[in-house]
Amino acid sequence: MSEEKINLIIIEDNPDISEGFKLLINSTGKYNVVNTFDNCEQAIEALPKLGVEIVLMDIDLPGMNGIEGTKVIKNQFPHIEIIIITVFENSNRVFEALCAGASGYLTKNSSHLQLLNALQDVQEGGAPMSANIARMVASSFRVNTHSPLSKREVDVLGLLVEGKSYKSIAMQLDVSLSTVKFHIKNIYIKLQVSTKEDAISIARKEKYI
Repeated sequence: MSEEKINLIIIEDNPDISEGFKLLINSTGKYNVVNTFDNCEQAIEALPKLGVEIVLMDIDLPGMNGIEGTKVIKNQFPHIEIIIITVFENSNRVFEALCAGASGYLTKNSSHLQLLNALQDVQEGGAPMSANIARMVASSFRVNTHSPLSKREVDVLGLLVEGKSYKSIAMQLDVSLSTVKFHIKNIYIKLQVSTKEDAISIARKEKYI
């Protein structure tokens, strides 16, 4: 009995690159490129019907770029692994994509072997990336030990980052809605901000979360 192939899609606006990756991937016998798209919007609309496990996505796309596309796909389909395709290894752009939920990335001139290794890596829970990007990611997860926020305030802010409402935060932390509002007020005071977006921005920049 033959092993079931792993379905994936390619989102890439350069048809030569898209077709090249498709031919390489399909030639392995392990993977099946079920469709290719030249923009995120159409791909996201089609995803529920395609049953894919992996998305190869260009970082620079017309309309919604690969970073935004990654956020949307991971929000709607958290089980899907996303590998970013990029021309240049621009650390900040690739880092943003990884923060948005991508599992790793490939440069467009990657060899056949690098492409297949990356696919296998994400299947096995790995994250294909260079040492430089890996250092940036590791650094981003080091929380500042001199944070002015209490542990509970960090918990609340972390759930805000995930897009949770005050009510759902209260339920998840098993506290009252007024307690959540109290924590958020204290967060704003300590970070000297007046909006959720500013609080998240400063907390990320200062590594409080």
